[in-house]
Amino acid sequence: MSENQPVAKAWPERGLRLRADLTLLFVSIIWGSAFVVQRVAAVQIGVFWFNGLRFLLGALALLPFAWRERDALINADRRAVAGVALAGFLLFAGAAFQQAGLVYTTAGNAGFITGLYVVLIPLFLALRGTQRPRPLIWMASLLAAAGLFLLSTGGQMRLNPGDGLELIGAVFWALHVILLGWLVQRLPVLALAAGQYLVCAAFGLVAGLFFEMETLPNLAQGWWAIAYTGLLSVGLGYTLQAKGQRLAPPADAAIILSTEAVFAALFGWIFL
Repeated sequence: MSENQPVAKAWPERGLRLRADLTLLFVSIIWGSAFVVQRVAAVQIGVFWFNGLRFLLGALALLPFAWRERDALINADRRAVAGVALAGFLLFAGAAFQQAGLVYTTAGNAGFITGLYVVLIPLFLALRGTQRPRPLIWMASLLAAAGLFLLSTGGQMRLNPGDGLELIGAVFWALHVILLGWLVQRLPVLALAAGQYLVCAAFGLVAGLFFEMETLPNLAQGWWAIAYTGLLSVGLGYTLQAKGQRLAPPADAAIILSTEAVFAALFGWIFL
């Protein structure tokens, strides 16, 4: 019987891992649909106002549930609390560069270049030296990147001024996924999610006040985009990402989340 116990124990673990992977797949569907909305909003609303308000909306929607976990966040390790602030900044930077790049490049190029974080994550993990991705992860990451290239660009990518911004954003997305994989093991998910949203929103709104006051009147016509991405992409999507990454390693999570481009192409074909 003792020899069978590890096998029996593996089945519940596999079930939890499968549930985490399916959660991340659902997140990629949400983000894929939101990519279409972001593309429309990019020509209407300032980058910082758009991101600041949608992350603020996501935080407010989550606060009633996260409030019950406030003690765990207050009593957490100082490094973990500082990590929440850093995660919020990485979210702000990644979202800002992605949204700014959408103004100056095609949705196809943006989808492919943003998806390059699927290769950057195992590279960063290998450079850090604390976690060496398996050869299968490298193969899957490269195949995912090749698939993203063919899907997003049709194999004929033309560089645009916004492509560099998208690439910088991909670096921040990769760092955020890696940091989140560390934080979800140390903090309650809802408190972590709400905390990073508030930090991201604060950066965005302050930047909007300094650099985008002239675009403030455009918010009225883009309220629906802020509501959709704030409640679904941020409030639901990023929270489920944190929940899924409790069991899924960063490199695995990146491969699953890269299917965002598949659903972005599907929703783009349907609605645009």
